Amino acid sequence: MRRRQFLAAAGAGLVVGARPEVFAGRLDPKIKAAVGRALDWLAREQKRQGYWEANQMQYRVAMTALAGNAMACEGSTTTRGKYAKNIRLAVDYLLDLAEPGGGTQPNGLIGYKNDYHYMYGHGFSMLFLSQIFGEEEDAERREQLRRVLTRAVVFCGQAQTTAGGWGYVSAKDGGDFDEGSTCITQVQGLRACRNAGVPVSKEVIDRAVEYIKKCTTPEGGVQYSIKGGGSRPPITAAAVACLFNSGEYDSEYVKKLLNFCKANLSPGGEDARSFGHWHYSHYYYAQVMYRMGGEEWRTYFRTISQNILRKQSADGSWKDGHVGPVYTTAMNSTILQLENGYLPIYQR
Repeated sequence: MRRRQFLAAAGAGLVVGARPEVFAGRLDPKIKAAVGRALDWLAREQKRQGYWEANQMQYRVAMTALAGNAMACEGSTTTRGKYAKNIRLAVDYLLDLAEPGGGTQPNGLIGYKNDYHYMYGHGFSMLFLSQIFGEEEDAERREQLRRVLTRAVVFCGQAQTTAGGWGYVSAKDGGDFDEGSTCITQVQGLRACRNAGVPVSKEVIDRAVEYIKKCTTPEGGVQYSIKGGGSRPPITAAAVACLFNSGEYDSEYVKKLLNFCKANLSPGGEDARSFGHWHYSHYYYAQVMYRMGGEEWRTYFRTISQNILRKQSADGSWKDGHVGPVYTTAMNSTILQLENGYLPIYQR
């Protein structure tokens, strides 16, 4: 679905979770300049083969999807815009992983089977590639994207655990282990694919939402897993973002989770209960606040943008956090560009 087609569908109420007031935001010049420096830094850090990586050369698939997504938020596609070449290289890298040898990989995984966290990369790749799919003008690559995403969705459903969640690897490879943050990554990726026109089983998503609800504590926080682990603000914020993606805004359950997030997440500083995952928390919480809009969003964004900008390095990156500068730079750039409104998954 091209962007103009998406707009028409959104206005007609045909896209799940979409609202008509898209492309309304205009970035402050200081924020736009900071984002430009950040994306230029990411462009320089991209490897010749098209991927990015975290510290210790880890998480290549996830970092590639997150960095490519941040560039797509700027408005570039695989064929147009300042970062077209970078996005095209990232897309081709992920497609080649999913279809080595011309489509001989049987299981639909976007990633490396020997990666002990491959479901993270798979989920973020579904999200990124589904956003690119709607803007792809090359007929051959568009067909390849459709094929890869269709198989990726099937793989995701087969990787779901008996409890309805997902773990770092598929249920078969991981002994049916699951945990909240990986589950959220899959749900948002599946929602993005569904909105792009890729068939997604309603049963798979319904089971995942039930899993998240079973992980919710009486105080409104989502735990690490169905077996416990305590309420986690990062996972709770991610859960609300996924529920918003599915069009659930006003239920009592969502309000309960939102109240927990408001009490435990601060855009102006570190969050005591975020367990070192501040960027992950606000990557999702910013999506929630943007969808809510109004003065609540403006106040939140004013605070978090000031917080993010004051920590930017001279080279354009952000180096705080334990995962590495590609991760934090991609996350922060995405947060700062939500008002651009280019990607359907983030639109109001």
